[in-house]
Amino acid sequence: MRLALPAKHAPNMPELPEVETVKAGLAPVMEGQVIARADVNRPDLRWPFPKDMAARLTDKRVLGLRRRSKYILADLDSDETLLVHLGMSGRMLISGHMQGDFHFDHPAPAKHDHVVLHMKTGTRITFNDARRFGAMDLMLTVRQEDHWLIRDLGPEPLGNAFNEDYLVARLKGRNTPIKSTLLDQRIIAGLGNIYVCEVLFRAGIHPRRKASRISVNRAAGLVPIIRDVLSEAIAAGGSSLRDYRQTDGELGYFQHGFQVYDREGAACVTPGCEKKISRIVQSGRSSFFCPQCQR
Repeated sequence: MRLALPAKHAPNMPELPEVETVKAGLAPVMEGQVIARADVNRPDLRWPFPKDMAARLTDKRVLGLRRRSKYILADLDSDETLLVHLGMSGRMLISGHMQGDFHFDHPAPAKHDHVVLHMKTGTRITFNDARRFGAMDLMLTVRQEDHWLIRDLGPEPLGNAFNEDYLVARLKGRNTPIKSTLLDQRIIAGLGNIYVCEVLFRAGIHPRRKASRISVNRAAGLVPIIRDVLSEAIAAGGSSLRDYRQTDGELGYFQHGFQVYDREGAACVTPGCEKKISRIVQSGRSSFFCPQCQR
């Protein structure tokens, strides 16, 4: 048996809370440990793997794990950093370790086990990705901000660089819907469809409202709401869509707190509101909202 870190087989890609949960689950078995061998079982996933990836990972110590937007970053003692993107169906599977009184034995290799890291401790970490929309890459740690997947990312929504003044300035003059604006990774890194829907409901802002037409006070008020929603989701282990699991095999449960997402036709949770949750499609993505509470 092997332990499955969070995965999604729903159309939504893992968002910041899910990726943060994956990182937290990997940390105890990877940080400070040496990769004894790396098996790379195909030449690519969404994009080609880097040249000599297996050799560049073998005998390298993992100094630490970080998250940038929806990417997991593993800093190695070779001065390189391994980037991992889960895509739509990517899973990080841990086996050969103890959790409490239970031992997760190594299972037989599975069809979609594309990259396997054999740690010197005996633990095995497998990147399994049925749809192959995930990715792995290696880059020089000192040049990571120049990597093509990272260089254009906006600030982390839970970091100090993301503040009221910053967001007010970025929304000013933008003639795009606020929903699309908040999903723009160049403005805020890591926010996805689920949590933007929840944020806009709490803020009372209609997803079609133009970003430039939101008052300074309401724009500034989005910052603490975004932080609250993400922090609550991380504490809940993310949102369980189909077979999503936490590191202990339990379902993440933030989805039980959804106020609008995936609740089309359900009653609005706001006391006194008699409207039902509506759904529209914006740029190919479903937006859920209350037509009365959000203006």
